[in-house]
Amino acid sequence: MTGPERREIEQKWQQRWQDDRIFAVDLAKADHKFYHLNMFPYPSGNLHVGHWYNFAVSDIAARAVRRQDKTVFNPMGFDAFGLPAENAAIKHGLDPAAWTEQNISSMRTQLQSTGASFDWSKEIATCRPDYYRWTQWMFLFMYQHGLTEKREAPVNWCPKDQTILANEQVVGGKCERCGSEVILKKLPQWVFKITDYAERLLKDVDALDWPEKTKTMQRNWIGRSEGAYVEFSLADTPDTRLKVFTTRVDTLYGVTYLVVAPEHSLTPKLTAEGHTEAVEAYVESASHKSELERTELQKQKTGVFSGSYAIHPLTAEKLPIWIADYVLATVGTGAVMGVPAHDERDWEFAKKHDLLIVAVIHPATGEVNANQVVTEPGKLINSAEFSGQTSEEAKQTIVAKLKELGLGQPAVTYRLRDWVVSRQRYWGAPIPIVYCGTCDTVPVPAAELPVLLPTDVDFKPTGESPLARSESFSHTTCPRCGNAARRETDTLDTFVDSSWYFFRFLSPDNTAAFTDQALAKKWLPVDLYIGGAEHSVLHLLYARFFTKVLYDHDLSPVSEPFQKLRHQGTILGPDNQKMSKSKGNVVDPDALVAEHGADVVRSYLAFMGPYNQGGPWHQGGLVGVERFFNRVERLVIESAAASSEVGDSAGRERHSVIKKVTEEIAELRFNTALAALMAWANNLEKRGASREDQEALTSLLNPFAPHLTEELWQHLGHEPYLALAAWPEFDNSLTVEDRVIVVVQINGRLRGSFETQRQQSEAALIRQARQIEAIQHYLTGEPKKTIVVPDKLINFVI
Repeated sequence: MTGPERREIEQKWQQRWQDDRIFAVDLAKADHKFYHLNMFPYPSGNLHVGHWYNFAVSDIAARAVRRQDKTVFNPMGFDAFGLPAENAAIKHGLDPAAWTEQNISSMRTQLQSTGASFDWSKEIATCRPDYYRWTQWMFLFMYQHGLTEKREAPVNWCPKDQTILANEQVVGGKCERCGSEVILKKLPQWVFKITDYAERLLKDVDALDWPEKTKTMQRNWIGRSEGAYVEFSLADTPDTRLKVFTTRVDTLYGVTYLVVAPEHSLTPKLTAEGHTEAVEAYVESASHKSELERTELQKQKTGVFSGSYAIHPLTAEKLPIWIADYVLATVGTGAVMGVPAHDERDWEFAKKHDLLIVAVIHPATGEVNANQVVTEPGKLINSAEFSGQTSEEAKQTIVAKLKELGLGQPAVTYRLRDWVVSRQRYWGAPIPIVYCGTCDTVPVPAAELPVLLPTDVDFKPTGESPLARSESFSHTTCPRCGNAARRETDTLDTFVDSSWYFFRFLSPDNTAAFTDQALAKKWLPVDLYIGGAEHSVLHLLYARFFTKVLYDHDLSPVSEPFQKLRHQGTILGPDNQKMSKSKGNVVDPDALVAEHGADVVRSYLAFMGPYNQGGPWHQGGLVGVERFFNRVERLVIESAAASSEVGDSAGRERHSVIKKVTEEIAELRFNTALAALMAWANNLEKRGASREDQEALTSLLNPFAPHLTEELWQHLGHEPYLALAAWPEFDNSLTVEDRVIVVVQINGRLRGSFETQRQQSEAALIRQARQIEAIQHYLTGEPKKTIVVPDKLINFVI
């Protein structure tokens, strides 16, 4: 069958699926639920094969589960607010709403062409008023329960465009719009107090079925630290205290200086006469650096003396106070104590600025060396009455002493910061707040939602939100007193939209609530969540935060949204670089579908390698999948069914393959499942396929090639739809236990497989691998190295 012939068949079946709504789920009546969810895409307008890798390949799992007596809910929607639409409006004078809806229409068509079994009846788009009405409701809900407030927060500021930039608008420290150097500036911003949930977010991640690396990233981002707050009085104004947090209070007697962040609130007060010019110049310089630049470990530690001193709380010694940009005002208290003998960063700083170094910890092994930093715990020396205590003992006794003096207390801190949700741009959900001269800050009543985005907006950056320049939007009346008032003109961070969308999918047309609580109780949590590892921290953390808040107020039946999470790998361009329009290495799936058909494209992507790894795109691999499909077609359509007997070797092999494919798909090992089917098809060609073999082969291939197999299923005399037919069952007593599938790799990439007896010699396995046509193509000479894992794989290094 040619590619155009395949495409004709695919369009026929896609239309039939759509007309009969076979993937639309009555959520209220469903039994044995399985909520299968992909991270929904931004409607950029064009998919590349990397998008297919997420949506089409993960659909293999959804299709297999659906046929195993599960009601699979597999919705799709669009994360539709964001910068690209606004940038298009600025650059080309386009209407962001029209531009976005046009892209949604285009992407919907492309997604449907993949053959994915999405329930399109539940489609959502976050930019539509019926959705962002409830995004605004979420903001008000947080506000009502004390989890939202407006406070000063550091933001990225473009001095030329006079506007605040989101992190993604800053490229290499410069404004992506005009190329100017971006500075950090403090401005009033709305925040969600996610730090109130830090401990639960940290503790609950342990029980999740997520990749361990992702769980570790969540833990590190939250960053729990146990230690103590220590207060240092200022020498000139003893009533003013500088507060620091430390996890090593046992090193307190080794403190020889203090450091505060350039943007610390006390920096101006700490700057003594004669030091103003130097400090102000340093503060200005620091404002042009990103946080990453300031905290990079290899960075040379710069700083400037403030001219002021603090008093050590236990020794009463005077300690110089320095300003240094490696300390951030948003981390801890914005001030740290310098212990150069026991901290490498402090050591570097002290050496550079000729500051005193005092050792107060004797290491457990070895001697104190004046030129060596001792970072591990040990026994205290040079620490008054605490000398001789172990570090662990001293942490308790020194904190008790500080607490007695009113100069310290035990504490737990987190690296996690409150979530700044204000955005000074147009294309987002307006923040539902009104400012009244009489009533101050007033939340918009829920009955008046949504607060609609205005259309009379000038997008040109001028230093304020574009909404502020809309007369029809910014001027309103106070919901409380009826006097003239003005609206909040910031919009919400798009992460807010995606922090609850899995609730909305359950009842997208609900006008009474953000979701149907009965359906939420029935369907949550999401059983399998699939998306890119680049969202390992923020999106997942924010979605978990939202779910916990709703759970605490009986609006969510679960406290965790995604019980099982898996990441797909990244498909690289032919040049082994990440696909990007700017690099010119994007592979257009539409052209591939027109030439080869969607079944071939999605199956090749599944066969490329482990799903969580991805790899470079090699278009030549499509030909091998086409040959396999042609082989299957011959086995089912052209070959007469061979006779078979229950319990014979052919039957045992069939049951073994059913078991293998079932188990591999369940673990998202699509490549090895398809390899098993390929090896089986080779054997069937040699000995003939029974009717049972033909049906099982067609049925097992269905999740990979849903269109082709619907056609073959009909040829075998069955009624549509194979997509809804029962999954093949296997009898463990009839599975082949003395045979294995051996995969063959070239330089670590899967290039073929074969079935053989267990416990073959290495020489026998290599000989069989070399007989595979695809492998012969690569082995034009002797390989540099051959790696053999008995009964599992052979890797030829060339």
